[in-house]
Amino acid sequence: MPTVILTGPPVPGSPLQDELRSLGFDVRPAAGPQDTATALAGVPAQERVAVVDSAFVGHPHALRLALTDPRFDACAVTGAFAVQAGARKALDEAAALAPAGTGPYADRLAAAMEAAGTTVQRPELGSLVAAVPDGEAERSEALAAVAAVDDEAVRLRTAVKSRDGFFTTFFISPYSRYIARWCARRGLTPNQVTTASLITALVAAGCAATGERWGYVTAGVLLLVSFVLDCTDGQLARYSLQYSTMGAWLDATFDRAKEYSFYAGLALGAARNGDDVWALALGSMILMTCRHVVDFSFNEANHDATANTSPTAALSGRLDSVGWTVWVRRMIILPIGERWAMIAVLTAVTSPRTVFYALLVGCAFGALYTTAGRVLRSVTRKAKRTDRAARALADLADSGVLAWTGYPRPTKRPDRAAPWLALGVSLLMTDGALTRDFGDPWLLGTAAAYALLAGAAVSAPLKGPLDWLIPPLFRFGEYVTVLVLAAKADVPGALPAAFGLVAAVAYHHYDTVYRIRGGSGAPPHWLVRTTGGHEGRVLLTVVLATVLARDAFPVALTAMAVFVALVVLVESIRFWVSSGAPAVHDEGEPA
Repeated sequence: MPTVILTGPPVPGSPLQDELRSLGFDVRPAAGPQDTATALAGVPAQERVAVVDSAFVGHPHALRLALTDPRFDACAVTGAFAVQAGARKALDEAAALAPAGTGPYADRLAAAMEAAGTTVQRPELGSLVAAVPDGEAERSEALAAVAAVDDEAVRLRTAVKSRDGFFTTFFISPYSRYIARWCARRGLTPNQVTTASLITALVAAGCAATGERWGYVTAGVLLLVSFVLDCTDGQLARYSLQYSTMGAWLDATFDRAKEYSFYAGLALGAARNGDDVWALALGSMILMTCRHVVDFSFNEANHDATANTSPTAALSGRLDSVGWTVWVRRMIILPIGERWAMIAVLTAVTSPRTVFYALLVGCAFGALYTTAGRVLRSVTRKAKRTDRAARALADLADSGVLAWTGYPRPTKRPDRAAPWLALGVSLLMTDGALTRDFGDPWLLGTAAAYALLAGAAVSAPLKGPLDWLIPPLFRFGEYVTVLVLAAKADVPGALPAAFGLVAAVAYHHYDTVYRIRGGSGAPPHWLVRTTGGHEGRVLLTVVLATVLARDAFPVALTAMAVFVALVVLVESIRFWVSSGAPAVHDEGEPA
């Protein structure tokens, strides 16, 4: 059980002890610094411990933010300070020194830890109050300030993401936040809500797979319900501060699993009515995955770059001051809220083929719009990218060559031609797959050239202005090659098998992204070597298409999909349930 040490003489009539107990803390009084150090020594090092001034006046949610957020080793507001096991040694050292000075003892401890090099998170309180008043007059003013602000209203409002899409902001969040509160009051966890969202989406996919109109209508309704639950899980986590590593992993991966499962359900339903749309389903998945990799690569390349400004970014900033342009720019890229709403409505009233046509057109426009803007920013800014950014891009490239030979030498000069080489080899591979017959042995030479030249593209540090394009170009080359070869095989089961293979590989790439975002680095080299890297998988797919009969090709693709899925999932689950996994919390709505 977490412990709070209440320092200083008690204040008659203060509800502070009851509020701390309602947050789950065991309250222990301490008259002064020496008593605080003694009390700290009695708290197990693995438990959360807090120091709060007895004269603290503030909202319960201000205390909750400072004392219970699991994402930070040390967190503080005026008069209240908490640490987890990771910062406990630093707290004990600061308490042993009994930092002198004026002000609340909790504040002095936090300042001493910061001075010694420990990062102390200080949450934005906005209109919430957290104060240690000096005297009755100040205390009365602080209590009046607390009474003037509805703590629960603030807590509900801040449960919603600060940056959501138009559909989510105006059609989901106005009521989903109340569902989140209902869940919190009944002891439900975000992970349970996330799982319910996944199950609902899978049931929706099953309804779509019936191929009947009632199934399509039910699928559309259930897909919207799944999205409401998808919003609710994050709002529940923010409302009750129930963040967890497992929750971050589930939230990061289930969205894609739900969407792509629904694509498969639509394709199965269409097949029951004699309409083969597996190529469209796979094309939609490829487009969405490549688009996300563009987002991830650009952000990783630029989030810690220096001199990171451009006229294009300045224009975007000026447009942000014009409210309606913000919503229009968010809507036209078809983010997840708008996209799921479109899929749900079109599923209910049209056909799977129409759904996929709309998806391909809408998402292609959004991808072109965002990518063009990022290219303009990259060529007009003078950003200096760090070694960490170059390493992240190399990891996102998923290159088997790098896994076997090691990463580029940091002293080697970056090659400005690298993105053009990646573009050329990806177009060479996809053009060969498109123009040559299935099983043409000459395509083996094209695949071998792709593998060699793709390795050359990442042989130097990826610090060029457009090097963030290299990972999505490799994704495009690999995924489209699989799609084209499966389509050209022209045998039953080839395209569904290709869908499964690309889904398994895409999961590996999303998993890589969230590991990097959490600061833990990419998956181990052995995993990249075992799965072949993008160039190894392309070469193997071409070899199978060349040496196998058409009827055997779907079986081979299925075997590849099962192998990649098993290896990647086992390693991913092992990592994300381990104690060293990061807590990744995405505050922006993914596209």
